Amino acid sequence: MFCTTERPMSPRLWLAVPFLFSAAVFGLMGSAGLITASWTTVPLSPVVSGAGVAVAAAVSGGVRWRRPWHRVWVRFPYLAAVLAGGVVVGAVEIPALVTTVVGLPVLLGLVFQSLVQTDESRPASDCR
Repeated sequence: MFCTTERPMSPRLWLAVPFLFSAAVFGLMGSAGLITASWTTVPLSPVVSGAGVAVAAAVSGGVRWRRPWHRVWVRFPYLAAVLAGGVVVGAVEIPALVTTVVGLPVLLGLVFQSLVQTDESRPASDCR
């Protein structure tokens, strides 16, 4: 038996997951472009937004939905809309400095949250 505290994710946080993931990836892309001076803009890639949607779909099972029908009628249309939006803006280019300034703090926040959550889910000494 594992001793972990299970905290369901709020729907509001879940709605932000694809955008947070994409911002973190674009931040890394922008910083890589600034360091190597190989490009000055970062294209908003449908692949990155698709990966953000995949992450949101993967964690959607742990969301504390307010109504049972939200699981189907909010989750899937929202993910489809975010994916379609990512495809539509796929050709837009953002300055690398902007993606770095926005994305790296998001990435650091996600890493910090992951470390805190890992530390909190460690089994207690009396847990066997």
